[in-house]
Amino acid sequence: MSVRNILAGAAATAALALAACGTQDGAEMASDAGAANEAQTASTAVAMNEAHAAGPHPGKAVYEAKCATCHDNPEATKAPSVDDLGRLTSGHIVNAMITGIMIPQAAGMTTEEIDNVANYLSNTEVSDDAWMEAMACPADRKVPNLSAKATVSTFGFDQHNTREMSYADAGLTAEELGDMELAWAIAFPQAITMRSQAAVVGNSLFVPVGESKNRLFAFDVSDTAEPCLQWVYEGTRTLRSSAGYGVREDGREVVLVGDMGAFVHMIDAETGEKIWESSIGLSDASVATGTPVLVGDKVYAPSSQFEIMMAAQPTYECCKIHGGVVALDAMTGERVWEGHTMEDAKPIRDRGDGQMLWGPAGAPVWNSPAIDLERGQLYVGTGEANSENAHPNTDALLAFDLETGEINWSYQATANDVYNVGCGPNPRPEMLNCAKDTVYRDVDFGASTILKTAPNGQDLVLAGQKSGTVWAMNPDNGEVVWRTDLGTGGAMGGVHWGIAADDTHVYAPISNAGSPIPDQDVPEFIKRGIYALDLNDGSIDWSFYVESACDEEAQKLVPRCKSNYGLSGAPTIIGDHIITGSLDGRIFVLEKDTGELVWEYQTARNFETINGMPGNGGAVDNASIVAANGLLFVNSGYGLFGQGAGNVMLAFKPKAG
Repeated sequence: MSVRNILAGAAATAALALAACGTQDGAEMASDAGAANEAQTASTAVAMNEAHAAGPHPGKAVYEAKCATCHDNPEATKAPSVDDLGRLTSGHIVNAMITGIMIPQAAGMTTEEIDNVANYLSNTEVSDDAWMEAMACPADRKVPNLSAKATVSTFGFDQHNTREMSYADAGLTAEELGDMELAWAIAFPQAITMRSQAAVVGNSLFVPVGESKNRLFAFDVSDTAEPCLQWVYEGTRTLRSSAGYGVREDGREVVLVGDMGAFVHMIDAETGEKIWESSIGLSDASVATGTPVLVGDKVYAPSSQFEIMMAAQPTYECCKIHGGVVALDAMTGERVWEGHTMEDAKPIRDRGDGQMLWGPAGAPVWNSPAIDLERGQLYVGTGEANSENAHPNTDALLAFDLETGEINWSYQATANDVYNVGCGPNPRPEMLNCAKDTVYRDVDFGASTILKTAPNGQDLVLAGQKSGTVWAMNPDNGEVVWRTDLGTGGAMGGVHWGIAADDTHVYAPISNAGSPIPDQDVPEFIKRGIYALDLNDGSIDWSFYVESACDEEAQKLVPRCKSNYGLSGAPTIIGDHIITGSLDGRIFVLEKDTGELVWEYQTARNFETINGMPGNGGAVDNASIVAANGLLFVNSGYGLFGQGAGNVMLAFKPKAG
């Protein structure tokens, strides 16, 4: 078995918990993996805490001066709370400040101050990795059986991103999905955000957990009661994307994952050994967020960026960076082409301090592409602009040519959405990187696009926007076929992380209906929940609403569950059912034809885990729900945006009897 002995020097992670004040995009940034020695840092933390037990901790003043504005107000700033930061090791926090996106916040701090604030915040010692050896598969299960069809090969399960699987794929029946119980829970030490979805091939799950020392785990679930570890891959930077799976033209089966440093890792699916690691960065501030997709002889990988965070510092000369899509040679990892969302930035005007404001910038690609082999295109949505003037490809839907990387068509959904962390609609004079004229909505496309054919025969590119709008586009020319506004949304949705579609409907979860804006009200019937839209015309056929329902136990783990309870994560279709999760930790199984609730479970609780590690659920967000071999798998815990931190992968089975 290729489970490796992880030594204390593999610091990394922090999905970044230390993300500065920010939007979905900014708060999502994770720390680049550094080389800090966690064991040494933890020992230092213990010693310092003991030394200062009689008086104020020396990191307290540093925190209050440099960090409290964001982390004491997590709901407003979408940064992790102090309690959530406490679950990280001090080594993780140091790495975030000296090698990650907290570099601007740490600017001007001494090494001693950085150590002090990290030790002040961390309440966690380095984890014991013995659980991995204890869960190692026996000889007859240690090698993944890859002869079965992959049921989850990318973010949207298939190349069209439908997020749909059959009962046979799941190994479950309609009756069983309506009455489930917990089979087991696995906890990942020091994780606070279970952000990455597993790839599923037969009875093997390939699960990235970036905060667990940059690891990707291969679990065998052929024995539904006793899962085991087949191998563990360790990256050199924080793994960030969900896992992809594919078969190269030479027949080699591989797993793909992107990291915080904008590298794609290709890993042998049988052994867990790295085949290659290749950059998809378009700048020094690029990151890999969307799931890489293997198609033929190329790997297509979206390139996002975190300049939106850096621009919050008045000393930073903003803004010069944009996103795109990169194609890599599947055999070598060499870059084949770069598809840019806009041209390079140029100086626009003096900011007022003798430094120039640059533009255009922005349009990162946060989501995973839908692949259209018939037309030779891939489809993605983009983020907002980071500086004036907003480029037409910001908050837009784009079709890239699969062979050349050229943009075949573009449609801008929201114009003039210039957004920087810390600016606000009425920026303070010292915020020199803020735009003078902007709608300031942060309503980019976080959700992946879907390629589907409506019952009337019209091919559609479907997209959900954080504005609450669901779009249906003609894939040939990018013209709007229909649009449906499900409120006005906001920085966390509207439609946040994803939609799903079958042959008749697209299913759109709404995190928040939003508030009225100029020229657009929010109808009373638009509430937090999920909506089934007819593929022919976008009309609403049914809706399922959620209300706050957190009890005392759940509120301890999801402190804002009374106000933050919408549906933000991407839903999953299994047969005639929809499975979706809420920000207050609940899982819902709905009948697909009617929206009727057939099963519900609260994951925001403490769990006894089969690997013996402390574990709890929290918010269910991003992409977290897959199934295999008669088990439904749910990742619970999302310690960003002031939500509920957690560290468990849960498996549910049909209730006995």
